[in-house]
Amino acid sequence: MLAAMTEQTETRKQRAARRAGEFPPAPEPLPVPVPDSHTHLDITVGEYGAPPGVDGGSPPGGDGGPFSGGAGDGDPVAAALAVAADAGVDRLVQVGVDVASSEWSADVADRYAAVLATVALHPNEAPRLADLDEALRRIEALAGRDRVRGIGETGMDFFRTGEAGRAAQEESFRAHIAIAKRHRKALVIHDRDAHADVLRILDDEGAPDTVVMHCFSGDADFARACVRRGHLLSFAGTVTFGSAAALREAAAVTPPEQMLVETDAPYLTPMPYRGRPNASYLIPLTVRFLADTTGTDLESLCAALSTNGERAFGPWR
Repeated sequence: MLAAMTEQTETRKQRAARRAGEFPPAPEPLPVPVPDSHTHLDITVGEYGAPPGVDGGSPPGGDGGPFSGGAGDGDPVAAALAVAADAGVDRLVQVGVDVASSEWSADVADRYAAVLATVALHPNEAPRLADLDEALRRIEALAGRDRVRGIGETGMDFFRTGEAGRAAQEESFRAHIAIAKRHRKALVIHDRDAHADVLRILDDEGAPDTVVMHCFSGDADFARACVRRGHLLSFAGTVTFGSAAALREAAAVTPPEQMLVETDAPYLTPMPYRGRPNASYLIPLTVRFLADTTGTDLESLCAALSTNGERAFGPWR
């Protein structure tokens, strides 16, 4: 009997380990299409390939992509976009975190009507650069491209970068704010354990017209402070986590007209699939959770998220 129980336990562990690298099943599609306001297609398809369900091919408005010669030959970007569209996620914002990924993001946005791009140096990247000024010049050159609609993710991160790197982070953040204002693009902020400093620097510099608090991680008080400033709060799958009561309280005090939703894929997969790869087609899990948490009609919330995405980043098509 003991041997049988041990064998059963090992089988469950083996099954869990195998599934950890697999995309979850597709959820029920949303009634009104919404955008994924923050995703990393380059990392998602680079590490996990395309979500299941489509054999490549171009999405509506696409003409092939950087991974292939064109439609119908297994292009994972096209497949990821098609799977997302089937779930009611018909627009994506592809986010850069360094010069290389920012260039990739700008290029892929040029090739697909469903994709817009943001470009930036991630706050954890800034202290590691030998020539921060040169990297910022390259980001600014990309900022002028038409389908680059945001500067980010930039900001402050006190979780991974200690005191020694904070001066470079702040210098980089202030430079990104200036780039966003010069080019009249949305500012997409990464804020981890740095709420007060992020607001201090924004207030010092004067915020751009559009500020998106990516993967909002604060409590209700911080949400109110951001809402008062007119910022958009973008909620990721973290809002569904059991330990995220404060985040749900923040969502409850965020007006629908100042809310966005995102994946940050391939990270932060919503429950009940936490720990497995994330992708834009899973946005419905987070949207339905937010609708239930805030007591908002699902169709009304979807319509607000769609409008807010277009207001922040402009039209996709």
